[in-house]
Amino acid sequence: MKYKAVIFDLDGTLLNTLSDLADSANHVLSELSLPTHDYESYKYFVGNGIPKLIERCLPADRQELHSKALSMFSEYYALHSKDKTAPYDDIKELLGTLSEKGLKLGVITNKAHDIAVKVVEEYFGKDVFGCIRGLDSSIKAKPDPSGALSVMQSLGVTPSEVLYIGDSGVDMQTAKNAGFTPLGVLWGFRKKDELIENGAEHIAQKPLDILNYIN
Repeated sequence: MKYKAVIFDLDGTLLNTLSDLADSANHVLSELSLPTHDYESYKYFVGNGIPKLIERCLPADRQELHSKALSMFSEYYALHSKDKTAPYDDIKELLGTLSEKGLKLGVITNKAHDIAVKVVEEYFGKDVFGCIRGLDSSIKAKPDPSGALSVMQSLGVTPSEVLYIGDSGVDMQTAKNAGFTPLGVLWGFRKKDELIENGAEHIAQKPLDILNYIN
């Protein structure tokens, strides 16, 4: 078997978090008497962390509200982050099969580290992933590879032994920057063209398709 570890992005790859993120951001915008956005727009607002999400959904001429909006979002999202969020279909089966095959599993996300650990353990349990890594002061946001490489090191593998799975161009860039094999998924927030343009070597239409690349 070529790969010894599989490292996943979180939002748009393991969990469908879009509705709760969009609803929370739109709530903040409404409270600030600003225009809201449709869900399709939020597919392109997310992916680079919450501060960037807030920057993107605020009007260009109202960026002075960023700190206030970020604080409002954090407070509201903490109460509503599980309203609609759920694992994508067949993800739990995929993870179980990968574990049975002896592959080590990890997560790297641009969510804050403490939130990332809490979210992953709540939806998938504490024993599925060997390492969960979110943002803190010691790493930079993806596509910087520092977080992904720290997950790799924790799993005890080398870059050539890692299959990296994500739904965005940022994820594909992260994988390339870390020396991993990038696999793009089509059930998340972005489209096939973006994934290929940013270096995806494989594309999966459905979660269980990933097993074809493992086998």
